[in-house]
Amino acid sequence: MPTEDRRRAGFKQQTRLAAAREQLLSAVSPHDRTERRRLSLADGRVVATTVTAPNPVPNYQRAAMDGYAVQAGDTVGASSRSPVVLDALDRGSDCRPNGAVPVHTGSEVPDGADAVVKIEQVEEVGDEIEVFASLAEGRNVGPVGEDVTEGQSLYAPGHRLRPSDLSLLKSVGRNEIEVYQQPTVGVVPTGEELVEADPEPGEIIETNGLTLSQLVDRWGGVATYRNTVTDDESALRAAIQRDLTKDVIVTTGGSSVGERDLLPEVVDDLGEVVVHGVAIKPGYPVALGVVEETPVLMLPGNPVACIVTAQQFLRPALKRAGHMPIEAVPTRSATLTRKLPSEPGSQTFARVETSEGDGDSETDDGDENGLTATPVRTSGAGILSSVALADGWVVVPENQEGYSAGETVTVEYWEAMP
Repeated sequence: MPTEDRRRAGFKQQTRLAAAREQLLSAVSPHDRTERRRLSLADGRVVATTVTAPNPVPNYQRAAMDGYAVQAGDTVGASSRSPVVLDALDRGSDCRPNGAVPVHTGSEVPDGADAVVKIEQVEEVGDEIEVFASLAEGRNVGPVGEDVTEGQSLYAPGHRLRPSDLSLLKSVGRNEIEVYQQPTVGVVPTGEELVEADPEPGEIIETNGLTLSQLVDRWGGVATYRNTVTDDESALRAAIQRDLTKDVIVTTGGSSVGERDLLPEVVDDLGEVVVHGVAIKPGYPVALGVVEETPVLMLPGNPVACIVTAQQFLRPALKRAGHMPIEAVPTRSATLTRKLPSEPGSQTFARVETSEGDGDSETDDGDENGLTATPVRTSGAGILSSVALADGWVVVPENQEGYSAGETVTVEYWEAMP
């Protein structure tokens, strides 16, 4: 049970967000598990070893233009007024002195040729061609390895693969690649009031676990979505111990200081709670712990607070565990349509809807149509619809009493972030 002192004390001190996140990440160790994946199944995965090119691209000299392959020396002195006349040879044949072999862009330059004259610079006359340009050796010829040289280093460990990367890997002759396994997350919703469907008075349909599981998948991990665990010390202890094989454990509910908020004591008994209470709104009751080297994130049960703290703590922990870069959330500047209040002392995440303007203003990112932001709801950590209907949020610094209507703010589009 929560101690009487803690219930009376509440959260007299709250850790600042940056410091709390730093303490969490210091407890997260990137795993060392790898696997080989076919390129068709490797999009979004993280490279585990240095990747080099086993073959050059192209692996032959290729024509950079449609035209004729020639020996450059045979074109010396050619001009628009004084063309050089060469023998027209068959396509696919070798190029001999004073000969010209027809080629198309990307085709192999025939043996004996060292330049390609563009089709616009020749005129066909029977079995001969007239060349109206003097060429240097190598002109309009792509050398072997022009795109990628043999043995060239392509990707270092930690690079997250994109579709264009997979195409490049296939072009050099690779069919599979060694990547880190996706980090695993045990998702454990808690609360005796939670049900899966048809709630009675006093009951709530469990949604946080579903939300977190989907976010884990989007962020590059593999979620195990557990059944709801009731507010019982033995049950909570068993649930935490069951998932200690995961890279990260995340729970929802039971993280505050009420009589039914048992998780911090359970985790502290099994390991250590390093942070309990963070100066953010919504989400201040979040607790962060470590049990047998496994980070345990105890997120609030209120849906909005759960989502905010998942973005601030679960996402970076998951990325660190899986060797993935922790990228910045995409943002845009917008003009507030009405006042956005905030209480000093906590960093506030205020949900907003955004709308394109009428072209009278220009945002910092060069959007000439402008952008406006309207607060959806500035209070209420349990109003899930306020997140579902919002486009993003505005972060208000802890030392500021909100923003006035007409001010320019930065909107974070957190749901656009992988």
